[in-house]
Amino acid sequence: MYAIIESGGKQYKVAEGDVLDVELLPVEVGGTVELDRVLMVSGDSGATIGKPLVEGAKVTATVKEHGRGKKIIVYKHKKNYKRKQGHRQGYTRLLVEKIEA
Repeated sequence: MYAIIESGGKQYKVAEGDVLDVELLPVEVGGTVELDRVLMVSGDSGATIGKPLVEGAKVTATVKEHGRGKKIIVYKHKKNYKRKQGHRQGYTRLLVEKIEA
């Protein structure tokens, strides 16, 4: 069984036991998160596609850690203008416990 969820403006395909990194969530480490923006659920009885969301479906996950991603360099260059800037995106690592449909 797997589901497609939306978190932080991005879509993820998850199954029970998966570990995934999503945009930073305001939940402490060890806490649980219910992701209710489920776009599709697929199981033994077939696939259920939401319009736009599947009603009554949710994914329960446990927060494993918070961190910051790899540093990227943003460089802008024009004729008499140079600008260099770095960025590190924060993330939350989740362990998917259960998919309910």
